[in-house]
Amino acid sequence: MTAQAAPREPRQDRSRATRARLLEAAVDCLASVGWAGTTVTVVAERAGVSRGAAQHHFRTREELVTAAVEYGTEVRLERMRARLDELAGRRPDTLEVVTLLGEMYSSPLFKAALQLWVAASSDEQLRARVVPLEARFGREAHRLTVDALGADESLPGVRETVQATLDLVRGLGLADLLTDDSARRTRLLRQWARTLDTALARQDT
Repeated sequence: MTAQAAPREPRQDRSRATRARLLEAAVDCLASVGWAGTTVTVVAERAGVSRGAAQHHFRTREELVTAAVEYGTEVRLERMRARLDELAGRRPDTLEVVTLLGEMYSSPLFKAALQLWVAASSDEQLRARVVPLEARFGREAHRLTVDALGADESLPGVRETVQATLDLVRGLGLADLLTDDSARRTRLLRQWARTLDTALARQDT
């Protein structure tokens, strides 16, 4: 009696797996070698697929990279939601929230997004794809931050204070692009958490 052959992976599942590998490899390339080094060929090699298979999913580098950053954006948001879910049952203190934001805006995923922003600043077609994506991410990050802080945006200045928090951590993420800025970031976020508590009229528990 001959052994039964193992069932073959459905074509649709293989296609999804290939697409996922390409997106992960593109994010990794953007973060490590930048826009100029992120070509379809390099991404395909890093993902372990042929160039033809890569172009089956993404016809151009712009399509591949934009999809990769969209994928990376969703991963960043999911990680933020997951971290906040871990704190379910109690409201995280302000330092926990700003530290989480600092980690999110200094991750390889954020560095990959930065590379795309720079490229989009001088490429109109790419910018047209990136701007709506970043606007959606900005709205969701703002909403999650408001929820995490328990901030009341009906009060004057609160919305602007939350947005200033996001602008701060984004700037700290930029500062981390060339050198390890983690020690300075930790000090600044600790001080900002105190400032934010005062601005939001919250007391540490």
